[in-house]
Amino acid sequence: MNISFFVPGAPVGKGRPKVSSRDGEFARMYTPEKTANYESLIALAAQEAMAGNPLIAGPADVEISMFLPVPTSWSKKKQAAALQGQVYPTKKPDADNVIKAIFDGINGVVWVDDVQACDIVVRKRYADKPGVEVTVREIAGALFAA
Repeated sequence: MNISFFVPGAPVGKGRPKVSSRDGEFARMYTPEKTANYESLIALAAQEAMAGNPLIAGPADVEISMFLPVPTSWSKKKQAAALQGQVYPTKKPDADNVIKAIFDGINGVVWVDDVQACDIVVRKRYADKPGVEVTVREIAGALFAA
Protein backbone atom coordinates (compact mmCIF):
# COMPACT_ATOMS: atom_id res chain seq x y z
CA MET A 1 0.00 0.00 0.00
CA ASN A 2 1.15 3.54 -0.82
CA ILE A 3 -0.18 6.61 0.97
CA SER A 4 0.65 10.15 -0.16
CA PHE A 5 -0.51 13.41 1.34
CA PHE A 6 0.39 17.10 1.47
CA VAL A 7 0.57 19.15 4.68
CA PRO A 8 0.04 22.81 3.72
CA GLY A 9 1.98 25.69 5.22
CA ALA A 10 5.58 26.21 6.23
CA PRO A 11 7.11 23.06 7.75
CA VAL A 12 7.37 23.07 11.54
CA GLY A 13 10.01 21.16 13.47
CA LYS A 14 9.05 19.25 16.59
CA GLY A 15 9.63 21.47 19.60
CA ARG A 16 11.33 20.30 22.75
CA PRO A 17 8.98 19.17 25.52
CA LYS A 18 8.23 21.86 28.09
CA VAL A 19 8.14 21.31 31.84
CA SER A 20 5.82 23.03 34.27
CA SER A 21 5.29 22.56 37.97
CA ARG A 22 2.59 23.41 40.44
CA ASP A 23 3.82 25.00 43.65
CA GLY A 24 7.28 23.61 42.86
CA GLU A 25 6.17 20.06 43.64
CA PHE A 26 4.79 18.15 40.67
CA ALA A 27 6.69 18.44 37.41
CA ARG A 28 4.61 17.88 34.28
CA MET A 29 5.95 17.60 30.74
CA TYR A 30 3.89 18.76 27.79
CA THR A 31 4.24 19.29 24.05
CA PRO A 32 4.50 22.93 22.95
CA GLU A 33 1.24 24.26 21.43
CA LYS A 34 2.83 25.02 18.03
CA THR A 35 4.06 21.41 17.77
CA ALA A 36 0.74 19.94 18.90
CA ASN A 37 -1.17 22.04 16.35
CA TYR A 38 1.19 21.01 13.53
CA GLU A 39 0.95 17.32 14.45
CA SER A 40 -2.85 17.63 14.39
CA LEU A 41 -2.69 19.17 10.90
CA ILE A 42 -0.44 16.29 9.78
CA ALA A 43 -2.81 13.71 11.25
CA LEU A 44 -5.79 15.31 9.49
CA ALA A 45 -4.06 15.31 6.08
CA ALA A 46 -2.93 11.71 6.60
CA GLN A 47 -6.37 10.55 7.73
CA GLU A 48 -7.96 11.99 4.58
CA ALA A 49 -5.37 10.19 2.43
CA MET A 50 -5.95 6.90 4.25
CA ALA A 51 -9.65 6.99 3.26
CA GLY A 52 -10.52 4.20 5.68
CA ASN A 53 -7.66 1.87 4.69
CA PRO A 54 -6.12 -0.25 7.46
CA LEU A 55 -2.90 0.87 9.15
CA ILE A 56 0.38 -0.24 7.61
CA ALA A 57 1.57 -3.03 9.89
CA GLY A 58 5.00 -3.92 8.50
CA PRO A 59 8.18 -2.13 7.44
CA ALA A 60 7.82 1.00 5.32
CA ASP A 61 9.74 3.36 3.06
CA VAL A 62 9.13 7.06 3.65
CA GLU A 63 9.78 9.94 1.29
CA ILE A 64 9.45 13.49 2.61
CA SER A 65 9.79 16.66 0.52
CA MET A 66 9.81 19.86 2.56
CA PHE A 67 8.98 23.05 0.71
CA LEU A 68 9.94 26.24 2.55
CA PRO A 69 8.74 29.74 1.65
CA VAL A 70 11.27 31.95 -0.08
CA PRO A 71 12.22 34.90 2.18
CA THR A 72 10.48 38.05 0.95
CA SER A 73 13.48 40.13 2.07
CA TRP A 74 15.62 38.59 -0.70
CA SER A 75 16.17 40.31 -4.03
CA LYS A 76 13.97 39.21 -6.95
CA LYS A 77 17.04 37.61 -8.54
CA LYS A 78 17.85 35.54 -5.43
CA GLN A 79 14.18 34.57 -5.02
CA ALA A 80 14.08 33.35 -8.62
CA ALA A 81 17.31 31.38 -8.10
CA ALA A 82 15.81 29.76 -4.98
CA LEU A 83 12.67 28.72 -6.87
CA GLN A 84 14.85 27.24 -9.65
CA GLY A 85 16.69 25.09 -7.11
CA GLN A 86 19.94 27.04 -7.26
CA VAL A 87 19.75 28.22 -3.63
CA TYR A 88 19.17 25.64 -0.92
CA PRO A 89 17.41 26.29 2.42
CA THR A 90 20.19 25.86 4.96
CA LYS A 91 18.10 27.36 7.74
CA LYS A 92 15.53 26.23 10.28
CA PRO A 93 13.55 24.13 10.61
CA ASP A 94 16.03 21.27 10.91
CA ALA A 95 15.02 18.38 8.65
CA ASP A 96 15.28 15.86 11.51
CA ASN A 97 12.87 17.84 13.68
CA VAL A 98 10.32 18.03 10.85
CA ILE A 99 10.65 14.26 10.38
CA LYS A 100 9.90 13.76 14.10
CA ALA A 101 6.77 15.90 13.85
CA ILE A 102 5.60 14.09 10.69
CA PHE A 103 6.22 10.65 12.20
CA ASP A 104 4.47 11.51 15.48
CA GLY A 105 1.55 12.97 13.53
CA ILE A 106 1.00 9.79 11.51
CA ASN A 107 1.40 7.31 14.39
CA GLY A 108 -1.89 5.45 14.68
CA VAL A 109 -3.14 7.09 11.46
CA VAL A 110 -0.96 5.66 8.66
CA TRP A 111 1.05 3.07 10.55
CA VAL A 112 1.06 1.56 14.00
CA ASP A 113 4.30 3.26 15.11
CA ASP A 114 7.21 5.15 13.55
CA VAL A 115 9.61 2.31 14.37
CA GLN A 116 8.29 0.83 11.10
CA ALA A 117 10.21 3.41 9.02
CA CYS A 118 13.12 1.50 7.48
CA ASP A 119 14.17 3.70 4.55
CA ILE A 120 13.79 7.48 4.71
CA VAL A 121 14.49 9.95 1.89
CA VAL A 122 14.24 13.65 2.76
CA ARG A 123 14.49 16.75 0.59
CA LYS A 124 14.37 20.38 1.69
CA ARG A 125 13.79 23.03 -0.98
CA TYR A 126 12.27 26.46 -1.52
CA ALA A 127 8.89 26.70 -3.27
CA ASP A 128 6.02 29.07 -4.05
CA LYS A 129 3.65 26.76 -2.16
CA PRO A 130 5.14 25.88 1.25
CA GLY A 131 4.28 22.54 2.79
CA VAL A 132 5.40 18.95 3.16
CA GLU A 133 4.70 16.13 0.70
CA VAL A 134 4.79 12.74 2.42
CA THR A 135 4.68 9.28 0.82
CA VAL A 136 4.68 6.12 2.91
CA ARG A 137 5.11 2.82 1.06
CA GLU A 138 4.63 -0.53 2.72
CA ILE A 139 7.58 -2.78 1.82
CA ALA A 140 5.66 -5.61 0.16
CA GLY A 141 6.69 -9.16 0.93
CA ALA A 142 9.12 -8.13 3.66
CA LEU A 143 9.53 -10.33 6.69
CA PHE A 144 9.40 -8.50 9.98
CA ALA A 145 9.56 -9.23 13.67
CA ALA A 146 6.29 -8.46 15.37
